[in-house]
Amino acid sequence: MKVYWTDFAKQSLKEVYHFYRKNASEKVAKRIKAQIFFKTKLLEQQSKVGQIEPFLEEIGLDHRYILSGNFKIIYLIQGESIFITDLFDTRQNPEKINDPTR
Repeated sequence: MKVYWTDFAKQSLKEVYHFYRKNASEKVAKRIKAQIFFKTKLLEQQSKVGQIEPFLEEIGLDHRYILSGNFKIIYLIQGESIFITDLFDTRQNPEKINDPTR
């Protein structure tokens, strides 16, 4: 299986990186980014390791998630492809996961 990042997920990752670079350090930002990439790499071998994301069930696409620190890595499996669709900070109100304007 091959992992692809959607534009929305890429933007979320950039925002996380810039937040930690500004508020912690570049070292911390790079570590968090590396941990996220490590987790997504695992999906290539074990795509169904993640749980169904309950706040996205109503969409009906079987979004799944895996955790990396305080972040949910939201993804979809389509054929032999895995699409990372979002990176969501779990310290937020979980209902915000449905808000496309966040």
